Order: sequence, then structure tokens, then C-alpha cells
Amino acid sequence: MSATSETPKSSLDSVKWLAVFALLSLVVVGNYMFDFGTLERAVAIVVLVAAAGLVAAQTAKGKTFLAFAKDARTEVRKVVWPTRQETTQTTIIVMVATLIVGLLLWGLDAILLRVVSFFTGVGV
Repeated sequence: MSATSETPKSSLDSVKWLAVFALLSLVVVGNYMFDFGTLERAVAIVVLVAAAGLVAAQTAKGKTFLAFAKDARTEVRKVVWPTRQETTQTTIIVMVATLIVGLLLWGLDAILLRVVSFFTGVGV
């Protein structure tokens, strides 16, 4: 059995990835080179990044990623999320446990400080 991808690689994938790289490079360079207003700059960035995303989605790896994202979304919908009451109770339990452990460590630190001070003769 082979670990390679089942999706056939198109000969135009390299060209498409170069176009994606060019569009994203244009976003970065254009952001520094051109002096547009904030709104125009934001719109241009969104349009160019969206165009790069659309071109990337047409490649074999892009199609694989979209299929993965679709499957992940399906799986997230199957998750049983806790209720508000369960979340609140769990949060309170974690806070109390953290407080108890913090107090225990503070007490242990104070005891060790006194023991070390006793043996070294250096008072703090």
C-alpha cells in the first residue's frame, strides 16, 4: 500500500501556486508601496487574499484541504457540548482546586524557607 495521495496532480498546479504567491506578494508589497486610505487598503487586501484563496482552492492540495475542512465541520456538529450549568460547575471546581494547590505550595515554600534559614543562619 502506498502513502501517496489519491488525487492526481494537475500540470497547472505549479502555475496556480505561482499565481497564489504572486497575489499574496502583491498584498504585502502593495501595502507598503502605495499610499491609499485605510478603507481602500483593507478592501484591496481582502479582495486579493480572497482571489489567492480561490486560486489555491483549484489546486489538488486545495481540493484536499476543502474536503478535510468539510469533514471536520461535519464532525464538530456531532460533538455534544456541555450545558451552561456543567461549564459553570467545572470552572468553579478548577478554581477551587487551583486555590488549594496554590495555598499548599505557598505553605510548603514558607516551611522550606524557615528550614533553610535555620541551617544556614541567614534570616530573610
